[in-house]
Amino acid sequence: MTTRDWFFSRGALARGPWETVVDASLPGWAHTGLRVAEVGDGVDLEAAPVERMVVPLSGALDVAADEGTWHLAGRASVFDGPTDVLYLGAGTAARVVGDGRVAIAEAPATLRLPAALLRADEVPVEIRGAGRSTRQVHNFGVPGALRAQKLIVCEVVTPAENWSSYPPHKHDAASEDESRLEEIYYFETGVTRGGAAPPQADPFGLFAAYASDAREIAVDAVVRTGDVALVPYGYHGPAVAAPGYDLYYLNVMAGPDPERAWRITDDPAHGWIRGGWADQRPDPRLPYLQEEHRP
Repeated sequence: MTTRDWFFSRGALARGPWETVVDASLPGWAHTGLRVAEVGDGVDLEAAPVERMVVPLSGALDVAADEGTWHLAGRASVFDGPTDVLYLGAGTAARVVGDGRVAIAEAPATLRLPAALLRADEVPVEIRGAGRSTRQVHNFGVPGALRAQKLIVCEVVTPAENWSSYPPHKHDAASEDESRLEEIYYFETGVTRGGAAPPQADPFGLFAAYASDAREIAVDAVVRTGDVALVPYGYHGPAVAAPGYDLYYLNVMAGPDPERAWRITDDPAHGWIRGGWADQRPDPRLPYLQEEHRP
């Protein structure tokens, strides 16, 4: 398969009220899903054999399901720190309303686990890497932070000129060191925090994926808000924020292994780069937080 098969520009996966729908109807895709929409008058989530996480991208949202109702305070944009997020177990129908933009991460599941609300100030925030490889990770949906059957979700903010998803790595083999996980990257870009740009500014970043074995994959993409890259296997990374522009991505992962685990293997050509981080300082621009939470 080629870049065209695994990279989708904004709107290319539109369906009904959703700007983007990733699910098993896509050839070669089975274990993860994603829905993105401007909420407007509201969007409905049908009861289905998938577990979900509701992630406000911008604005505040209200979610109503048979287990209850929840208000998600949201944020001005994905570059304004963590947000409230809501987990919904398999078989749960819900309606999302509010003035904002939402992402719904999904994974096929058989267990209906209890709904779980994680407030913004409860989200584990990790400053990963150092120097120009510093990025900010919101680990709200990873093992140890969220109880789920299959779904693993996090989001990453990479400030202008920095690299993330780096060194390139993979998770496409079952072993003690690695788990098999499909991965979705949903991207947003913006003028870097505190930056001034003319109206014609066109925020963008870069993303790559390439083969780790005989299975072909080749993604070399310029990414902008609303674009999606799918990684069924192979090495993926880097994701690079261009000068003047910050880069965000939401990662959705799940796979066929019985254990819900996130284990990766670096590309041996580049894994040595991690060793240099000990002698570098984290980027002082991070963390990006909402104004009311800034120190």
